[in-house]
Amino acid sequence: MNQSTRAVLLGPLLKSVSRSFYLTLRILPAGMRDPVALAYLLARAADTIADTSLIAPQLRLELLLSLRAQVNGAPDDGALARIAGEVAGQQAQADERALLESLGGALAILPQLSKADRDAVRDIVTTLTTGMEFDLRTFPDETSGEIAALGEFDELDRYTYLVAGCVGEFWTKMTYAHMPGTLKAAPDIMLAGGVRFGKALQMTNVLRDCARDLRIGRCYLPSSMLARHGIAPRELLAPDASDKARPVQDELLQTTIALYRDALAYTMAIPSSAIRLRLACLWPIMIGLETLVLLARNDAWLDPERITKVRRNDVYRIMAASMPLVASNGLLKVWAERRISDIQAALNGATRP
Repeated sequence: MNQSTRAVLLGPLLKSVSRSFYLTLRILPAGMRDPVALAYLLARAADTIADTSLIAPQLRLELLLSLRAQVNGAPDDGALARIAGEVAGQQAQADERALLESLGGALAILPQLSKADRDAVRDIVTTLTTGMEFDLRTFPDETSGEIAALGEFDELDRYTYLVAGCVGEFWTKMTYAHMPGTLKAAPDIMLAGGVRFGKALQMTNVLRDCARDLRIGRCYLPSSMLARHGIAPRELLAPDASDKARPVQDELLQTTIALYRDALAYTMAIPSSAIRLRLACLWPIMIGLETLVLLARNDAWLDPERITKVRRNDVYRIMAASMPLVASNGLLKVWAERRISDIQAALNGATRP
């Protein structure tokens, strides 16, 4: 592959499909950018395959597993052609089509990485696609009208590792590999912190996207937790569901807050001299906690017309606000505790409409 093609894949194409992540990627130290960017592109392509509901789940699963095998060194030009022809053609967004049509080029970058980076990218994409496989095997066809729920919290916890906690782990490995001497804490401590960091972000996604997921048959709220409050998964579609399921949301928000505290500790363990790396960690924490504040204040959190979302202008505001905080652990603690207090106040009913 020539350098111009690689530059397009890891530059404009990545930017078009990664939205806010691209902002984080741009400030990463140079050595980390290519393996992290490539892992993102491959995982995003896999996610697009898994989520294309106009294609039967069994075919999506087949193509997903084929892509995983190709990432791990088993070429399959026929599967690439099917992905480009059958899946790309179903995408409403031009950038998603371009990504799927460019998979051959993305896979060709893998051998250009160092062996350590190549192995790390393969590991993370394998784990992430295992999470996508779990979705396809666990939940019904999106058009079936049926709903399936996870059983116990342990299943949700495992799921958040497969689709996000492993990313924190990968990120930490990349930091040790490409910024030697930066992280002073023992690797096992930082790796565990990275896992909890990723889980914090995915728990936020689970709660934010719950209304939409329910309408495609996916209930990530464990049925055991719902049952304690006399709720069946299908009842979450009812107009009064947001209020009835509030205790479950509150419990999961408390769990998520604890994960964010660990994510903040992870960030504060990065030396203040590594500003770029600290910012790359701080931005998703700040956006995530802002999302939790909005969720806690949203009395209609299970209404698909009232999805909680941090607006683009607020993302830029958050990024600007991070600059005077990023180098000071003391300021970071004060800021985080204020946002957590806002969440707790909303949970106690002080600021709900």
